[in-house]
Parts: sequence; structure tokens; C-alpha cells
Amino acid sequence: MESLEAERERATDLDVAELADAIEAIGFECTRCGACCKAVEGCESENGGDEDAGGDDEAADGHDHTATVFPDEVRQLQETGDYDWRDVARPMPYGLVEGEDGPQGETFEWALQTDDCGDCRFYAEDDGVGACTVHEDRPLVCRTYPFSVALGGTSQPMGEAVDEEGMVRAHECEGLGRDISRAEAEELAEALKERAIREIDEAIAVRDGYEPIEREPGEVVVHDSEGAKRPDGTNIE
Repeated sequence: MESLEAERERATDLDVAELADAIEAIGFECTRCGACCKAVEGCESENGGDEDAGGDDEAADGHDHTATVFPDEVRQLQETGDYDWRDVARPMPYGLVEGEDGPQGETFEWALQTDDCGDCRFYAEDDGVGACTVHEDRPLVCRTYPFSVALGGTSQPMGEAVDEEGMVRAHECEGLGRDISRAEAEELAEALKERAIREIDEAIAVRDGYEPIEREPGEVVVHDSEGAKRPDGTNIE
């Protein structure tokens, strides 16, 4: 298995033009169906991306929407609406267990906050047409959907390979196969490369900075690239 440092070099060497070729070959246009922003078989949210929506309850059915968001992206989203940390992000659920008073344990990184139905809290819908209420400041994982890069140290790639090398993957999405301009493909490719580098940088920082934390019963600890944090985003000394 290659080291994260070696994988980072590979990510840095990614050719944006080649990534754009792969994206352009398959084609993509967002149809605003909202499938990538909603829970799997969740309940119908009356307000979509309502700012007062909660996020502590599980979706009625299926699995909550889970999208990785980096600490600096959380802060950027906080500034869009004077949000608290918990309004924007929740501890990544993987690694946590359900205790008497809710989730507990240690986990790594953050996920975008969800509403009571498990949909992304920044998702809004009007007559079946979806929209991101923080579109200009949306995280890299959202900017690059439905594509990913198959590199160690990055998010587990899903979907079918788009290029011959199997580097670029396309997740299932009804927007695939639609016309995309070269300029749009290159913009998406730039974001895809940036995401690949950022994910490995985060993984390296978490690895190098990880220290076991003595937790209180029922406590949640989140380890990110900046150290150990409480669910409200404050640092644990």
C-alpha cells in the first residue's frame, strides 16, 4: 500500500485536461432532482432547506444524507448565515454507537448537518425542483458530484470508471450523459483535483495529530485536521 505522501504526489500530478476529457466524454448536467442532497428513503420534508430545521434525529427510513465537510468549509458556511457550528456540521456517524443519551464514541471528520428527515439542511425544494441554499459556498464534495477520483487517501470511489485508467469514477446520477461544455468540464476537473489533494492533506493531518482522548460516558469526540473537537466544534485541550 502506498503512503499517503506518495498518494498526495499522485494527486498533485493529476492532469486537469485529462480529467476534463473523462468528464466531457460521459457528459453531465445537474437536473436539480435533489437525489444527492436527500436521505435514502427519508420522509418528505415540508421546508426542504429551512434554516430552523434540526439535525439530531434520524431520518424516518433509510440513511441520512452524509457528505464530508472540512473544518475551513464549515467556517465558510457559518459566515453565509451567521450559523453556529452545529447548524452546519455534525460528527461523521461512522465509528459512533448509540448510547442511552444519543451517539457516543470517537469519529473522524465532519458531515454536513441534516434536517429531521435526514436531508442536507441546506437543501430546499420547490415543486419538485431542488436547490442548494449555499450554492456558491458549497463544499468540494458537492462541487464535484457525481464524480470522484480513485486514489488511496481519498474518499472511497463509487460508481463506474469513466476513463480507461479507471481513475475517474461517476456515481449513479440522472444528470450523467448530458451535454457539458469544455469550460464546465475543466472547471469541474479543477475542483476534482483540488478535492483529491485536500482529502489526502486532511488524512495526513489527522494521522499525524491523532492522540487518544479520555472521553466521559456518552461523550462524542471528533478528530479532524485541526485536532480533537467536541460536537460543537470547540477544541479539546
